[in-house]
Amino acid sequence: MTEKPIYILSIESSCDDTAAAVLENAKVRSNVVAQQAIHEQYGGVVPELASRAHQQNIVPVIDVALKKAGIERSQLDAIAFTQGPGLMGSLLVGSSFAKSMAMALEIPLIAVNHMQAHILAHFIDEEGFDKPEFPFLAMTISGGHTQIVKVNSYFDMEVIGETTDDAVGEAFDKSAKILGLPYPGGPLIDKHAKLGNPKAFPFTKPRVPELNFSFSGLKTQILYFVQKNVAQNPDFVKENLDDICASIQHTIINILMDKLKLAVKQTGIKQIAIGGGVSANSGIRNTLMEGEQKYGWKCFVPKFEYTTDNAAMIGIVGYHKYLEQMFDDAAVVSKPRIAL
Repeated sequence: MTEKPIYILSIESSCDDTAAAVLENAKVRSNVVAQQAIHEQYGGVVPELASRAHQQNIVPVIDVALKKAGIERSQLDAIAFTQGPGLMGSLLVGSSFAKSMAMALEIPLIAVNHMQAHILAHFIDEEGFDKPEFPFLAMTISGGHTQIVKVNSYFDMEVIGETTDDAVGEAFDKSAKILGLPYPGGPLIDKHAKLGNPKAFPFTKPRVPELNFSFSGLKTQILYFVQKNVAQNPDFVKENLDDICASIQHTIINILMDKLKLAVKQTGIKQIAIGGGVSANSGIRNTLMEGEQKYGWKCFVPKFEYTTDNAAMIGIVGYHKYLEQMFDDAAVVSKPRIAL
């Protein structure tokens, strides 16, 4: 007799994407994301506008996720949601809805750490994608975070390195803004970098002790570099955009790889998994996979749709928490900052 599958509805609303997914055990039945275009005109996410858009999007997004999965609400076993970190107003929309729905259906509620979800996204059952074995090193790189994490088990994670100031995603976006590229600029730097010479303009890598990162100095260095050259030639950026982007991306990737190599040396762990929105960057992905050949690493890169903010990754954490009966009650609070 086969066991009854576990159906988890998951909700992600930590920033400006409203997302819902349905998982059948560790397999994704649906994964729906509604993006908010309104922020583009402001050059970044406006928290108040984000929370309002979540309120408009959350009901239709959950409705579509259930329909795509072919699942009735009565079949759900639990509801998982992002507790934090993130924008408080955005988090509250998702948590309020999750609490109400779980209460109405009389099923368990599961609070999920967004950064833990980026790491455990690797454990979604997806054809053609291997899963890392414990222990492994995870590098989580996003607009708000840059961390190296030693992952001992599903719920035993130790941050062994992190940024002391700006996150890598912020470094990409701010650099793009300096170059006059529209928001979000990170993917555009990646696009132009493919066409340029990565060694055209050397930038200095910051000296940061141990496994920690710093990107604020690099960002300032890029600003002064552009200002100096534009003063001499107003068309400098336009004439050299591909090479500038390639050089910026090359420098950032080298910073990340230097720290990863040190982490492998210190821990002896050669299994590397990346996650977070910036792991969608093609240069980072390619360099990491080259590390398999160069250093004998085993590298894990998630399916593209599970790199940026999505609810499937919240669902996989929800599934493993469900197996351990790690449930929350309606008193659980959203947290804009939350430790891993």
